[in-house]
Amino acid sequence: MSGEILALNFDCMGSPSISFPTGEDAKALKTPGWGFGWHPNDDYGASIVKDGMAKDSQTLLDTLKDGTSFRSTMFMCKVKGVGRQYTQHDSQPFRRSFGGYDWLFMHNGQLDPVALRDLYPDPTGILEPIGTTDTELAFCFLLFQLMQSSAKALTDVEGSVFLSWMEQLDTLGSADFVISDGRSMAIYHGKNSTSQLYTHRVLPSEKPPLFESDLVCLDLEDPRDSLRTVFMVTSFEFNDTPFEPMEPGRLIIVRRGAVYWDSLPKKVKPQSLPIETESSSKEVEESELFVSQQAEQSQTSVEAVDEEEEIISESFSNIINIKSLTHDMEGIPLSYRYYDISHLTEYKYSVPVEHSSHTFRLQPVEDAVQEVVQATLELSVDGEMLPFEDVFANHSIYYDITKKYPQLMIKMKSRVKVYAVPSDDHSPVMRRSQIPLVWMPWQRQMMLPYLLPPELPETQLRQMTDYAMSFVERNDSHLIDSLVDINKKIYEDFSYVPGITFLETTAFDVFSLRKGVCQDFANLFICLCRLLNIPARYRVGYIYTGGEYENKIQSDASHAWAEVYLPYLGWRGFDPTNGCMVTQDHVRTACGRNYRDATPVSGTIFKGGGTEKLKVEVQIREVTV
Repeated sequence: MSGEILALNFDCMGSPSISFPTGEDAKALKTPGWGFGWHPNDDYGASIVKDGMAKDSQTLLDTLKDGTSFRSTMFMCKVKGVGRQYTQHDSQPFRRSFGGYDWLFMHNGQLDPVALRDLYPDPTGILEPIGTTDTELAFCFLLFQLMQSSAKALTDVEGSVFLSWMEQLDTLGSADFVISDGRSMAIYHGKNSTSQLYTHRVLPSEKPPLFESDLVCLDLEDPRDSLRTVFMVTSFEFNDTPFEPMEPGRLIIVRRGAVYWDSLPKKVKPQSLPIETESSSKEVEESELFVSQQAEQSQTSVEAVDEEEEIISESFSNIINIKSLTHDMEGIPLSYRYYDISHLTEYKYSVPVEHSSHTFRLQPVEDAVQEVVQATLELSVDGEMLPFEDVFANHSIYYDITKKYPQLMIKMKSRVKVYAVPSDDHSPVMRRSQIPLVWMPWQRQMMLPYLLPPELPETQLRQMTDYAMSFVERNDSHLIDSLVDINKKIYEDFSYVPGITFLETTAFDVFSLRKGVCQDFANLFICLCRLLNIPARYRVGYIYTGGEYENKIQSDASHAWAEVYLPYLGWRGFDPTNGCMVTQDHVRTACGRNYRDATPVSGTIFKGGGTEKLKVEVQIREVTV
C-alpha cells in the first residue's frame, strides 16, 4: 500500500501538532486517505483515527488536539491514500492486540499477495487479517513470528532475528515497514523499495523546532515538549532540516527517543579538541594537557600464564587483595600500569599578596586499585603547611602564607600505579540490578549528601526527572543498563565546547544548552542519578588520552567524571565526557559532593593581589618500569 508515512518516538510523553498545508501547492489532500495512531498517556491500549477516503483530514486533527489524552511517546501517521475506495479495515495504520499491548503497523510499498500467503498460511487461524491488504497480512506474519519465538515485545528478540523476518518479506516486493509495540519502534527500509525513508533525531532546544513541507507541517510547540528528544522517521523530507536517508536493507529499533539497535555499524563520533581560552577566575580547573604515545607493556609468556591459571583455579576464591590478582576468572592477565604526572599551577599578581590561604588536593588516591609510588610538592613561597584528610577522605593540604609575594608556583609530581581489576559480577541477589533502589535507613543517612539533587526550581527538576526516567523505561528499569545508557547519551548528544560555561553553570543549564566541558557533563550525570535515588559523587583526577578505550575524546588538563554507589559493590566511575567506564586510563585524586569539594587548587587572598594571571599545565605519560 503506497502513500507517505511519518512516525515519531519521544523520550518522554509529547503532544506534536500536525497540520496539512492548503493551497495550490499542497499535496496532502490531492489524493484522499489519512490515518493516525498513538498510545494515549503511554497506556497499553492504542488509539487510531483513520479514514481511507477522508478529504477534510485537518478537521479530525484539530479534534484530536482538544483531547486531554493526546500525549504519548509513540505516534504514527499515514498520509495520502491511493485514490481507491479503501474501507476502515483496509486503511493504515493497523492495530492488533498481542502480548498485552496494542501493536501499530504501517507499510509503504507493494508485496506479492500470492507469495505472501504462501509464506504465511496462518496454520493457527489466530492471526488472520480482517481486511484484504498485503500490509495487514505482513503485520500478521510478523506477530506470528514473535508468537513462535515466545516473545511479547520487540526487545524480547535479537535485532538480527527480527531483521531476518523483515528480509523474508523484502523478497516479496517493495517493503518499508514501521512497527511498534507501544514501547519500542522498529523501522525497516526495503532493498527493493521505490521510495526513500529518512531519519532525524531532534535534540531539545529552548525554541521548539518547526518542520514544514508541502505535504505535512509538524510543530513541537507544546511548552511541555521543549526539552524532549524525538526520533523522526518520514518517507519525505522537510524543508531546511538535515534528514539522514536510510540505507536499503537497514533495520533500526528505537526506544524513548534513542536508537536501541541498528543493523549498520555505529558511526564513530569525531573527536573534539579543547579550545584554549584565558580565564580570570581564581578557581580554574584545567588549561592544557600534554600526552605521549602509549608505552609498550611487557607480555607474559604463554607458559607462565598456563602455570598460574592452574594455581588460580585452586586458590582464586581465597584471594581478597586486588593488587595480588594476576588473572581474572577466565584466565585473562590483569596487569598494572605506571603513570608519571606533573601538575603545575602558577599565579602572578599585579599587586603583591600580603596574606593568603590555600587548599591543595593534588595527591592521587592510595587504595586497593591505585598506588602512589612517589609524590612531591614544590612551593615557591614559604608558609605554614598542615597536611590532613578531609571529610571526603581526600588527601589535603592547608597552606597559609603571611609574607609578601608577587608570584606563587605550585608543582605536584606523582608516579602512580593503577591496577586492573576483574569485571564486576552483578549476579548475586544483594547486588541489586533493578531501579528503584531501596536503602536501609542508616544507609540513606550516610548517603544523604550524595542523594540530594542541587537546589533548583521544581519545574527544572521535573524536566530532568522525566529525562532520567526515559533511560530507566528504555532499559526496562535495569540499573547498570540505565547508567551506561545515560553515560553514552551524554557523550553522543552533548557537544564538548570549552569556554561557554562557568563554575556557577547548573545541571539544568547544561541540559538545556547541550554543550559544556567535563565538569558540566559530570554534574549533569550526578544530578540525573540522584533524581533516580542513586547515590552519586563528583570525582577529579587525570585521564591518559593515549589509551585505546572506546569513544575517547581529547580531555582537559585535569579531568572530571562521576562515581555512583552500587549496593554490595561500592563506588564505580562513569565518564560521560568520553562515554566510557572508568578504567586504568583514569587516575583519581579527589572527590566530593560537587566541584568545590574536590577542587585541585583553591584559595583566598585576604590582602593585596590586584589583577591575577593564572597558568595551569599538566603532563601525564605512561612509563615502563
